[in-house]
Amino acid sequence: MRRSPLLFSLILAFGSVGLHAQDLATTCQASSSYDLTLKAASVMFDRPQPAPFHVELQDGNLRTDGAPVHLNAEDQDRLALFERELRALAPRAKAVAQNGVDILAQAVREEAAGMGLGADTQAELNQRLASRVAELKQRIATSNSTHDWQGDMADQYASQIASDLLPLLAGDLGQQAVQAALSGDLQAAASLRDRASDLATQLRPRLERRMQALRPQIQALCPSIRHLAELQQGVRGGKGQPLNLLQIAQ
Repeated sequence: MRRSPLLFSLILAFGSVGLHAQDLATTCQASSSYDLTLKAASVMFDRPQPAPFHVELQDGNLRTDGAPVHLNAEDQDRLALFERELRALAPRAKAVAQNGVDILAQAVREEAAGMGLGADTQAELNQRLASRVAELKQRIATSNSTHDWQGDMADQYASQIASDLLPLLAGDLGQQAVQAALSGDLQAAASLRDRASDLATQLRPRLERRMQALRPQIQALCPSIRHLAELQQGVRGGKGQPLNLLQIAQ
């Protein structure tokens, strides 16, 4: 199974509301069958199958499934540079992810601004959104492994945000509909009720379109990802197999 490397896994923190995994992989044409963990003294790649299941890099030294692999001086230098550049890429990827959270939050605020929300609803929305943003940014900042973002984690975050914010917005629109009906404007009341009932399905596509603004920041990281793929070329692990930690589609 192909997984997205660290950059894409971080961005998937909010990716199910913004860019999707396949969109991100297409941006840099990069994929990996491994999960990645950045440890204090080494970099670990792991996968359930096939072998090697564990690949560890440490200052130019290579271990596959716990066994040291003999490398010539050139390959040691390449892997040492690979590890350094990968570690340098991680904070840049996190910065893109953090920016994505900000873009998403701003998009939600701008969408809400056009709904004519009451002051209390707007204040509650701002408070809940700020809490979600802080929580997600903290998780991104402290994460050092793609294991933190695998499976349905992105969908879970999207669902949590939606379940927290959408009922608040829909409730306010519903109240506006009641007030419009009481004032005799039945057409406005019907329109507001429709907006409230369609909010979940209509809001998401608009947020996805706004998240396209993040793509240039992702594209700016593509050369570094491609260079990582180039550095591993020719290096062989246990049993003489190519490492193939990262693949770039041709």
